[in-house]
Amino acid sequence: MHTTHSTFILADRTVHRVTFDPTTFTDADLLWLPHHAELSNAGRKRKAEHLAGRIAAAHALPGNTVPGIGPSGEPRWPQGVSGSITHISTQAMAVVTHDHPALIGIDCETILPENEAREIKDGIIDAQEESVLSRSGYSFTLALTLVFSAKESLFKALFPQVQAWMGFDSAPVTQLVDKTLTLALTCQRAGYPEGTAFTVHWQQHGEQAITLLSHSPVDGPSRW
Repeated sequence: MHTTHSTFILADRTVHRVTFDPTTFTDADLLWLPHHAELSNAGRKRKAEHLAGRIAAAHALPGNTVPGIGPSGEPRWPQGVSGSITHISTQAMAVVTHDHPALIGIDCETILPENEAREIKDGIIDAQEESVLSRSGYSFTLALTLVFSAKESLFKALFPQVQAWMGFDSAPVTQLVDKTLTLALTCQRAGYPEGTAFTVHWQQHGEQAITLLSHSPVDGPSRW
């Protein structure tokens, strides 16, 4: 599969981005992965996206280590490393930290069209959150996409400790400003008490919104 590697900085972390051409993917490309047999029943699109994500992760890790697959499909990172992978369309991104067991989660989304944003908003935010978005000064489509993506980043970061999926109402947005937004837990998760607030950094790249939560254990929890 044809790929191109590049990097950019978000939240003082180096994000490794792999742009790939899925039309050039063949099943033989998967043989590069130590866990290729676990993908034998996946569809072509899933295989190409997974491969691109692992290539991005290998660029991010010392010795080009390839993360395996956990029981819920999550990446299995080497000992002493925390990391996260996201993929969208023809791009995959990965970020890692050696501040283990840091919370780290990255997500990338295409900015929602207006009609779709209005249709799905009630599944992502409540009335109080919608008020936060309206005060942000950003378009509703960008703001809702950012919140959706930020919640995904937080859920990815917490999943290794929580080992359970979280609903969008688990961490409402309390603030959206230039380059950051804040999410606060509605109940205790992974040892973080109710009300713990997390800062999520964001960037807009054309029609894409990228969010990254990077929370070191030494940061300590914050409160509303």
